[in-house]
Amino acid sequence: MKVKVDEMVCEANAVCMGLAPEVFDVDDDDQLHILLPDVPPEMHDRVRHAVRSCPKAALSLEE
Repeated sequence: MKVKVDEMVCEANAVCMGLAPEVFDVDDDDQLHILLPDVPPEMHDRVRHAVRSCPKAALSLEE
């Protein structure tokens, strides 16, 4: 599974970071960074939840 962010849509609300901080990080300049673009299997459920919880629908998954 791979996770991607649409930087034109993302507002760096950090909801995803709160749900899966090992995968998502928002820096001091309000930029979202994907720390693990290839998500390990044991984190799939949490990352799916984080992607669904994005208030701007800026995240997507490639499975």
